[in-house]
Amino acid sequence: MKSFVLLLLIMLGAFGFSQGVKSKQIEADTNYREDQFYASITYNLINEKPSGLKQSGFSSGFHFGFIRDMPINTRRNIALGLGLGVSTNSYNQKNILIEDINNEVSFSIIDEDDYNVSKNKFTTYLVEVPFEFRWRTSTAEDYNFWRIYTGFKVGYLVYNSTKFKSEILNSELSNIDSFNKLQYGLTLSAGYSTWNFHLYYGLNPIFDVDSKIENNDINMKSLKIGLMFYIL
Repeated sequence: MKSFVLLLLIMLGAFGFSQGVKSKQIEADTNYREDQFYASITYNLINEKPSGLKQSGFSSGFHFGFIRDMPINTRRNIALGLGLGVSTNSYNQKNILIEDINNEVSFSIIDEDDYNVSKNKFTTYLVEVPFEFRWRTSTAEDYNFWRIYTGFKVGYLVYNSTKFKSEILNSELSNIDSFNKLQYGLTLSAGYSTWNFHLYYGLNPIFDVDSKIENNDINMKSLKIGLMFYIL
């Protein structure tokens, strides 16, 4: 009889322990979230270039932020994401001269050989709000999985700078009004585990409607291609 009672107590203890583990597992399954911190490096291209513009060098972008992952199904592999981040983006090119003439910003296409240009770029610094629709093959225990995240990103320009260096002329400007304060576009991140392809396709011009080259609008838009790393 004592042996039976002891066996029963052991069985009840084991059952209670297994239920506790199961409850913790269910709790984990119903509360886990994915990919909430991100970091990305991109190669920045210029879309819809003005006639004659030549892009050169490695134009880099660095992006970091937090996205709140909000699963919308029981398995929690489909989610919405809304976040906040920062980015810095440089655009190296050869022959658009941005300078201040009589307290007005002027844009012109130059012959870089005549100037012997050594540096020509403009840089933007943005606070960004990404919104994503997220699909993945993850579970609460599986950290290596496939993902496809598509979305939309709005950036607010907080600072900008331009730098032109040549044998004939040097020009450095900062925080000029010629840039669009709001910059937005479509995003795509896709990959497996750590390595993910990332694409940003700008929908509106980098410069505002008052920025012109020989009375022609500057409709340059940003195209960013690179890698996305999800940290947690």
